[in-house]
Amino acid sequence: MPILDWTGDIKAYLKEKKELIDLFLKEYFSPNFIPPVLKDSITYSLSAGGKRIRPILCLAAHEACDGDSEDILAFASSIELIHTYSLIHDDLPAMDNDDLRRGKPTNHKVFGEGMAILAGDGLLTEAFYMMANSLSNRNIKNTALIRAIKELAFTAGINGMVGGQAQDLLSENAEPDKETLSFIHRHKTGALISGSLRAGAILANCGKPSLNAITRYGENIGLAFQVIDDILDIEGSTDELGKTTGSDARKKKMTYPSIYGLESSRKKAEELIAEAVFAIKDFSGKAEPLREIARYFLERKS
Repeated sequence: MPILDWTGDIKAYLKEKKELIDLFLKEYFSPNFIPPVLKDSITYSLSAGGKRIRPILCLAAHEACDGDSEDILAFASSIELIHTYSLIHDDLPAMDNDDLRRGKPTNHKVFGEGMAILAGDGLLTEAFYMMANSLSNRNIKNTALIRAIKELAFTAGINGMVGGQAQDLLSENAEPDKETLSFIHRHKTGALISGSLRAGAILANCGKPSLNAITRYGENIGLAFQVIDDILDIEGSTDELGKTTGSDARKKKMTYPSIYGLESSRKKAEELIAEAVFAIKDFSGKAEPLREIARYFLERKS
């Protein structure tokens, strides 16, 4: 499937990129491996209907920095493996103990806790194998690839997503604290979003000023994404979200609405999106998908 030029329609852009990523992942995991149930567990969650936002942001950042997103499709798709692993593990009884994800029973409800843990382990490890295989692409400099892999390892690990998940777990039933809330949101959700964008820019050999701008954009939309998630957990529907709503309140998690209230949280999300768009004001029209994705976040219902 050829990669189309930007047409000004963000929904069409997101759909096109999602289809490219879905097709790549389907073909990548089409060969059988032993034991078959491990493949079934992995592909069950990987093909459960995710929006592919993180890999799409990686592709869009690459394009904004004058890169050809077709060159990094494999690398960007590997980010979805990291995201899916985190969801499988986050749903486990020892973590959030959720029964529903993307409108389907969670992985451990179908395959058992042990297989769900191994599926997550396999996805995380395979993600970095996929990234390393990009060394065979002559259009990507090896030095840039190593920097991009380092970026994802940092933002997905103890200094990023895992650190945020740990603090989120520790903060259940704790007294509301603004600094702790900011740490959780910027690490648990924001870090991988920002890292995906930075990796795409790095792979396009983006200069330091442009990379700094992409970073500011990523930090702002990463936090906005989670603030909006917090709001949707209160106002959204289970059918639209594909997961049980109201779980944050039941688990007494720290969220923006629980500390700041719904209206202030909405205003915060709007401010963050405006700051994200402003951060990339000096980019050419090739960054228009990034601008539109940021605005689209405010409208999302799932």
